[in-house]
Amino acid sequence: MATAPSQAQPTPQPRPETVTAGLSHPWALAFLPDGRFLVTERPGRLRVIEADGRARPPVEGLPPVVAAGQGGLLDVALDAGFGANRTIYFCFSEAGPSGTNGTALARAVLSADERRLDQVRVIFSQQPKVASRAHFGCRIAQGCDGTLFLTMGDRFSRSADAQRLDNHLGKVIRVDPEGRPPADNPFIGRPGALPEIWSYGHRNMQGATIGPDGRLWTHEHGAQGGDEINIAQAGRNYGWPVITHGVNYGGAPIGEGLKAKEGMEQPLHQWTPSIAPSGMAFLTSDRYGPAWKGSLLVGSLKFGYLDRIEVRDGKVVSEQKLLASARERIRDVRQGPDGLIYVLTDEEDGKLIRLQP
Repeated sequence: MATAPSQAQPTPQPRPETVTAGLSHPWALAFLPDGRFLVTERPGRLRVIEADGRARPPVEGLPPVVAAGQGGLLDVALDAGFGANRTIYFCFSEAGPSGTNGTALARAVLSADERRLDQVRVIFSQQPKVASRAHFGCRIAQGCDGTLFLTMGDRFSRSADAQRLDNHLGKVIRVDPEGRPPADNPFIGRPGALPEIWSYGHRNMQGATIGPDGRLWTHEHGAQGGDEINIAQAGRNYGWPVITHGVNYGGAPIGEGLKAKEGMEQPLHQWTPSIAPSGMAFLTSDRYGPAWKGSLLVGSLKFGYLDRIEVRDGKVVSEQKLLASARERIRDVRQGPDGLIYVLTDEEDGKLIRLQP
């Protein structure tokens, strides 16, 4: 179990500057060339935001989105070669048969005038589909080799499936830009295991980023307590629901109440009580001074703040709460091309906010 980190030494709080408001439950942010933004709204809209904050009409061409409960249009990411190919990736809740649904990953080409999506194609579709409105996961991270990681929630009612390799629930999956499992995925050729699986035993991952070390960092919601930060490594089992630092809603133990078991990974850090983390990014710029460079940034939905986390030698050593006075649900956090921090607030009147040093 991770030891409790200290509170970071007080440093000047950055000044929040609203870039745009009036967004309906914005979920994810990407940066277009020339200072513009690409933002998803959970009800099923993709918008271009001009550098001056003007929100353009929704981009046309999205596939049908199941916008119910926690589902909808969720993460978005630009391909590493976007400048040449204008390719984007997005994940969303996709309808299945008989009222079921699941997380899907699609790729598309953003038109030159940024009014529509062309060549839209679903390249991965979670199996099995489940009748649930919860735990879609759905964060995208592109590795240094161009492969795509996508986080999969356990769909709440199917938590035991997170320990099985014959389904995608409670997993990190890894595919190439065409949706094919790379030959070096850890379960390639293993009987009964799906070849897209990278790691398993997860609950509901709503944060993922490639760290400065080149590895995939993720975080996930616990139940009542036990939110986790993990470095998701190939073939590793992260324990859910066999081990957890949380308990069931109401306080009853989960399973046998174990916090550790041989063959299952411990989190790099865990939050109890839960903060309901969402969004995740490393600050690699020096715009906020040398003390902040290298910080891990995580949004809190439950308490409405941005957590600046100092990581040293693979351990969380301190945390600092930013934007806490507004108490708005922080859904996403990214570092922009200008080196500044940007966040989205998950509200009916959601905002894109820039943090000025």
